[in-house]
Amino acid sequence: MAAAQISHVLVGPMTTLFNRVSGRDEGKVGGYTLSPMREISDSLRDHDSTSGPSRRGSFDIEAAQDGIEDRDTSPDSRLYQEDLHESGFTSCDDTCYGEADSARALNHDPSAVSSKLFSQPTLPRTRRLILLAYDMMDRTILIVAFIAFCTGLVTYWGLFQGRSIFNGIAHWIKGGVFFWLGIFTLGRWCGCLAEIGWAWNSRPGTSKRQFWLSPEFVESSLVFFYGSTNIFLEHLGGWGQAWTARDLEHLAITVLFIGGGLCGMLVEYVRVKGLGEKKAKQQHMQTMPAWSETTPDERTEHRSNTTTYEDTTQHKLNGISINPLPALVIFLMGGSMASHEQDSMVSTMVHKQWGNLLGAASVARLLTYLLMYLKPPTSTSPSRPPTELLMSFCLISGGIIFMASSSDTIDGMLHYGIDVMALYTVTMGFTGILMAWIMALLALKGWASR
Repeated sequence: MAAAQISHVLVGPMTTLFNRVSGRDEGKVGGYTLSPMREISDSLRDHDSTSGPSRRGSFDIEAAQDGIEDRDTSPDSRLYQEDLHESGFTSCDDTCYGEADSARALNHDPSAVSSKLFSQPTLPRTRRLILLAYDMMDRTILIVAFIAFCTGLVTYWGLFQGRSIFNGIAHWIKGGVFFWLGIFTLGRWCGCLAEIGWAWNSRPGTSKRQFWLSPEFVESSLVFFYGSTNIFLEHLGGWGQAWTARDLEHLAITVLFIGGGLCGMLVEYVRVKGLGEKKAKQQHMQTMPAWSETTPDERTEHRSNTTTYEDTTQHKLNGISINPLPALVIFLMGGSMASHEQDSMVSTMVHKQWGNLLGAASVARLLTYLLMYLKPPTSTSPSRPPTELLMSFCLISGGIIFMASSSDTIDGMLHYGIDVMALYTVTMGFTGILMAWIMALLALKGWASR
């Protein structure tokens, strides 16, 4: 995937290089083509200086018939047209020189052949396909690298053997989801996806061209997808055995994810469709008397109501969704895991740590909604609420500790005598360094784009 990215990056410079080389070669071919005419012109000037006007006219006719033949030497001739482009490259073969010279150049000049190949009509389509593949790889290569890194750690340390593989998969996949959700939240705070209104800003463009999909709908759909698929996987570790109270607790959490995700998606549907607004407006217009029959005070009230309705509609078009359900689901899951009793005290404390962190992340998101409700964004620039930084920190650190709370990693901590606070402090320090690295990369990207 990295090789494909590098190949795509090299397409543009290689095309420019081919075009520049082709431009120099075309200048050489044009020089040879025009050299006999320049010699004739020089001979004409030399002969004019030694002969009279009558002899000059006859010599011009003879030279035109013998030397120049049927070539057009007017300033508008295509033979004398110069390519004003910097690269000196044109897509038509007979623009700068004749067909015979074009065929000769293409037969003897590999760079001209490459330039003609890059100028075919299929190049834009091919480039669009390359760009699509590049965008897909560019947005998935980090996740693929993360999966390779995690599976490499599991293989190197010999974790999750036998039935413990189900416990390891559950903790590392769920913790990885919260880890990447924190990185995504940090990217939104830094200004990523501001062109579609996902950076806590007003969506640019007209309402017809706005991207209707909100990040809250994406979060709700992911919560629903997780619950609907994981409900069949909670008993894999004890397959063939009786259900325990812990299995039922995990099953109840998946049901919570199904219900909370479905409610979140329905909230976004109601918000986008504006259910009840049109009917309320029609009822308001029907109850209003005719304009000629109203008093000045009633007209003022009517204008106020209309302005309020337009402000509400504009607030909806800004794209900021006040949907607390995804945050509520995460808060409830964090609270339940913080009080989830485990086989050892170390495991119980580790679960309490990441449960409290996820709960704090949900509180930070609710505070963000409160800020956005009190003061909706009016600019297309990223608003960067400070509470999103807190949420990002809590999600990243909570996801890492979530992954470390699996049974095999807890057994490793007990075996090597690693304290719970050691895991907590190391995770906090790594989270701070990681967030600084991400913001530095995004700042470098912004500088490069400018």
